[in-house]
Amino acid sequence: MDLHLRDKHILITGGSKGIGLASAQAFLDEGARVSLVSRDEANLSAARLTLQRSHPADRIYTVAANLRDASAALRALDSAEAALGPVDVLVNSAGAAKRTPAPELTPEAWADAMQAKYFTYIHMMDPAIKRMAARGQGNVVNVVGNGGKVASAIHLPGGAANAALMLASVGLAVAYGPQGIRVNAINPGLTLTDRLQEGMATDARNKGISTEEAMAQSVGKIPLGRMATPEEIAQAVLFLASSKASYITGICMTMDGAMSPIVV
Repeated sequence: MDLHLRDKHILITGGSKGIGLASAQAFLDEGARVSLVSRDEANLSAARLTLQRSHPADRIYTVAANLRDASAALRALDSAEAALGPVDVLVNSAGAAKRTPAPELTPEAWADAMQAKYFTYIHMMDPAIKRMAARGQGNVVNVVGNGGKVASAIHLPGGAANAALMLASVGLAVAYGPQGIRVNAINPGLTLTDRLQEGMATDARNKGISTEEAMAQSVGKIPLGRMATPEEIAQAVLFLASSKASYITGICMTMDGAMSPIVV
C-alpha cells in the first residue's frame, strides 16, 4: 500500500529512543526523510547509527535541543528545515513527566510535569503548525500517554499534562483545518520502552511489591495479554500521517489493548 510519504520531511521530537525511534524507522521504510530532535546528543548519535544500517545517511538529520525552551525548539525547527526542507509531518513523542505518588506531590512537581510533557510539545507545534498553515498543508501526530484519559494515583501531574495536550491537539485541529492541517493524538497504554521501567518501579514502591510483580499485575489487566511494542504504536503514527487518513483529524485514539474499556 502506497501511503504517499516518499520524500516527505518528517520531524520527530523524542526521536532518539522508544516510540519516536520506531516511528523514524517506519517513515524511512516508506521512503520519507526524517529529522530527529532529542536533548541528548549521545542518544541521537546512537539512533543515527541504528537507522543508517538500513537507510541512506542523507535522509536522516539529527539536532539536539531542550524543548522546554521555546527558543531552542525554534532553532531546532530552523535547523531541520535548512537541512531537509519544510516539515510536512510533525510527530511529537518527547518528554515524560516523573511518576510520583500523590502524597509526595508538591506544586513544583505539578509545574515540572507541564514543562516536561506539555510545553515540550507546544514549543515545537506552535511554530511548525503556523509554517504548515502558511503553505496550506501539513500534519501533526502527537503521542500522548493514555494517562490523560485514565487517572492514576502515581501519575497525576503527567496525566494532567497529557489531558491538556489532548485538548490542545483537538483544538488545533479545529483551528487549522481550514488551512489544510490535520492534527491527531495517539494514546498508548503500557508500551515496552525504557520509560516503562520507571513507571513500574514507582508502582511497585507504592504497592510494596517487586517491580516484577507490578509488571505481572499490569499485564494481567490487559485483555490482549501483553504490552504494546514501540513498533506497533509507530504503525498507527504512520497511518495517521499518511494520505490514507486524509479525513481523520481531531481524534485521540487509545491504544492500550482494551485495558481501559471506555467509550470516547
